[in-house]
Amino acid sequence: MLTKEIKESIDRSVLCWLATSSEGSPNVSPKEVFTYYGEKSIIIANIASPQTLRNIRRNNSVCISFIDVLVQKGFKIKGKAEIIKKTDARFHAMEKVLSKITEGKFPFPTITKITIGQAEKIIAPSYIFYPGTSEEEQIESAKKRYKI
Repeated sequence: MLTKEIKESIDRSVLCWLATSSEGSPNVSPKEVFTYYGEKSIIIANIASPQTLRNIRRNNSVCISFIDVLVQKGFKIKGKAEIIKKTDARFHAMEKVLSKITEGKFPFPTITKITIGQAEKIIAPSYIFYPGTSEEEQIESAKKRYKI
């Protein structure tokens, strides 16, 4: 399920990474237009994703991950993907939500809807190896590393 913590993490994440697989060949693709939808789903605008779509049609088991790059915390979510076409009655409601993110700049003919099966936290190793690490320290460290 989409907890408040997962929703907040999605709101803070600029990109997510969608992993698919078909015939034993993995594929990971960055996605910048995504959000939660209802209490059990994440939706992604399919802007330029031909391999992702082919893989989902063959094997709908997927994994999506997203992190706040400064805090270096996020989530890995596994679930089942479904490709929603414009002819699907659900498309327009989902399109409306995603179009707020794109501001109409990117057309998308389909939407990937992921129904969540399981969710797991992702945290940077610094939090594990140095238990006293605060989010503020992690942010400062990330800013130095990324030269922000």
